Parts: sequence; C-alpha cells; structure tokens
Amino acid sequence: MKPENELDSERLLERTLKEWRVEDPLPPAFREKVWRRIDRGEIPAAEGLWARLSSWINRSLSRPALAASYVAVLLMAGLATGYWQARTDNARVSQELRGRYVRMMDPYRMARH
Repeated sequence: MKPENELDSERLLERTLKEWRVEDPLPPAFREKVWRRIDRGEIPAAEGLWARLSSWINRSLSRPALAASYVAVLLMAGLATGYWQARTDNARVSQELRGRYVRMMDPYRMARH
C-alpha cells in the first residue's frame, strides 16, 4: 500500500502534466527540414570505431562496481604478465650463468682455448 501523501503527490504531478503546454515556437522551417530529411532517407553518420569504443568505456566505467572489477582484472593481468616475464628472464640468466661456470671450471676446455 502506498502512503496517502504519495498518492496526493502523484495526483498533483498528473494534473500538472495535463495542464502543461509548450508555447515556444519551433525554429524557422523546422517541419520542412524534417520532411526533406525523411524524403532523402538521410540517416545520421555512423560513429567510428574509436568513438564507439570511447562511449562504451565511458558508459561502462560510470558504474563504480564495474569500474572496480575492470581495474582488478587489469591489475591481475599485469601482475601475471610481469611474473611470467620475470620467470622467463630468470631461466635465461640461470642457463647462461650455468654455462659460464662450466666453462670456467673445466680445465680441459680452458687448455684447448
């Protein structure tokens, strides 16, 4: 059930909307331009890829929960990429150091060079 004052406010709004009239005139030749545009089948130019991407990002990030989840996903992806690259670099350096150590400690190999 709705409270009584809410019903009164709805009635007041309904009555106000029924009484409301727009008295400002339309711009000159408005109707002719609209009909010409309809006759030509003119449609607004399609947005470019970057404009669509930008508007999608703006709409998506306007919701705080979704923005926080995007940031969390990007942060995790960055951490995972950094971890993977560090492991690859460490494995390469370790292999290189192992080879240097073997070359340094092998007396027969040193004699041949």
